[in-house]
Amino acid sequence: MTPFWAIALVVDYILVPFVIASVLRRRREPMAMLAWILVILLMPYLGMGLYLLMGSNRVVRRTRRRRRRVAHLITKLEFWTKQHVEGGGAGFEPHLAEDLRGVAQLGQRLSGMPAVAGNTVRLYQEANETYAALEAAIRAARHHVHMEYYIWRPDETGLYFRDLLVERARAGVTCRLLLDSVGCWRLGRGFVRPLKAAGVEVVFFLPLRPFGRRFSPHMRNHRKIAVVDGQVAFLGSQNIGDEYRGRLRRLSPWYDTHMRIDGPAALFVQRTFAEDWLYAAHENIVGEEYFPRPPRPGESIVQIMPTGPDQNVSPLDHILFAAVSSAQRSIRIATPYFVPGPGLRMALIHACSRGVEVKLVLPSRTDARITLWAARSFYEELLEAGARIYEYEAGVLHSKIVTVDDRWCMLGSANMDVRSFRLNFEVTGLIYDTGVSRALAESIESFCRRARHIALRDVRERGLPRELLEGLARILTPLL
Repeated sequence: MTPFWAIALVVDYILVPFVIASVLRRRREPMAMLAWILVILLMPYLGMGLYLLMGSNRVVRRTRRRRRRVAHLITKLEFWTKQHVEGGGAGFEPHLAEDLRGVAQLGQRLSGMPAVAGNTVRLYQEANETYAALEAAIRAARHHVHMEYYIWRPDETGLYFRDLLVERARAGVTCRLLLDSVGCWRLGRGFVRPLKAAGVEVVFFLPLRPFGRRFSPHMRNHRKIAVVDGQVAFLGSQNIGDEYRGRLRRLSPWYDTHMRIDGPAALFVQRTFAEDWLYAAHENIVGEEYFPRPPRPGESIVQIMPTGPDQNVSPLDHILFAAVSSAQRSIRIATPYFVPGPGLRMALIHACSRGVEVKLVLPSRTDARITLWAARSFYEELLEAGARIYEYEAGVLHSKIVTVDDRWCMLGSANMDVRSFRLNFEVTGLIYDTGVSRALAESIESFCRRARHIALRDVRERGLPRELLEGLARILTPLL
């Protein structure tokens, strides 16, 4: 061994205890702590670098400090939203059954946003329908268009919506576009230049500047939302790009679920965008023109739940645990990534033991194979409890849906994995509406009918190589 490598190894031995001490001080889940310690020990220097880059809480602390510094401005947003919901007269206070009222109260404590009545919810489960509805809403805008996306491709679809924003901005509509810098890394200056030239405000969330104060390649803004005139809002799992229309052979067809909200709940999607814009662009969006008195076009009760690393708890963990624990007849889940924590696994197993029908459908075609292997490592214990698991092979199932007893449901951008629960900024809509819940339940059932049913015998006979692969992936789940 050359003197250089000997010295490097000695330095690594000296530094490792300090980095491991940092891991131990963070008080995270034991599996996550153990995974990081193994990575640090088994990968000299690289393991420490990965931990400092991806395992550190520094960005979490910064987002929380930033939130505290602008707390007075966020209070303004809360004031405008609350004033115009409560100021709209009777009918916005939801009338919920006792058990659903408990879920809504939990959601409000976790996110600060209440459930509100008087909404119309329209579901879209085909990309062209989603894009057509989004285009129609943007063309109808009179004052402003706010869009926030994790992925926006510079392809035919991305260029079309870019040019649409350019057109509306030139017509006098205020347009703001917030994009994630990792999800949109392919967008060059040539793509952005026409937007800025037309007056569209374009900001990238946590830019990838290695020596910047906010450098964070792992904490991303995974939201997909659009708000028009503060009265119409879109949210769900669909990004902007050709692949979501099934134009890429390897990942085709692609299935997403999106929704349009007309009514007071749109103000809470607006508030979510405004807080993100405040953080990324340092511009405060308040006023009557952005938070107008909302109409009451329907009867759906909707609650918007933005979640992210700027919160002290993991709201998604809590609300999913509540959803599964409160289910009396059925719980259906469709998600592209399934890496549940111990609490959620326990809740699912307990639901099965109570006689609740538990159905889970995942895609077998995915752009993240390691996450699929990790998900498969949980199959045996769930199947033994009585859950029914399906793998969809006829395309990429990218929808993120949960239905509970066909009485209420969840739809949004969050996957069921550590990244969505702990690291990503997500947004989820809780819909307390039997009609919408049944429609989403039927959608999940249709996926199950076309999917491959996973039998317990198949899992137990999967072979040693696959067992080892799934076990390795499961060890790495806290880092995924």
